[in-house]
Amino acid sequence: MTNIELHPSLPAEPGASLASLRGDCARMAPHWPSAERGPALPVPPSLIHGVSVPPRSARLLDAMSEYGD
Repeated sequence: MTNIELHPSLPAEPGASLASLRGDCARMAPHWPSAERGPALPVPPSLIHGVSVPPRSARLLDAMSEYGD
């Protein structure tokens, strides 16, 4: 199977950090309105079955020092 990339990847900016990424997201947020939500309701513990993270994602987060080295 061939992995076809529709949009070329942009190179990462030298010195880019999690803080700069969050700033970029904050500036873009007004351009992407979300639907109105009601208050969050508590979830009974019997419905919580844990969280599964793909190994590839876990390795990515583990390699990011901003996430708690």
